[in-house]
Amino acid sequence: MSTTTTETVTTLINSLTEALDDATKHSDGNNAAGGRLRKTLQEVATTCKTLRRAVQEERNTRKG
Repeated sequence: MSTTTTETVTTLINSLTEALDDATKHSDGNNAAGGRLRKTLQEVATTCKTLRRAVQEERNTRKG
């Protein structure tokens, strides 16, 4: 992974914080905001899975 774990987590936090605006708009009935929110959530989920895999690999390397 080209960035550190801390940088990746910070990026995830920033993405979710920015998504709050779209979440509010979606709650108020804006369907386009819902689409943007779903896209952001999918990107976050993918990044989380990748980060989790990288952390596990690093952990396993430290054990052995």
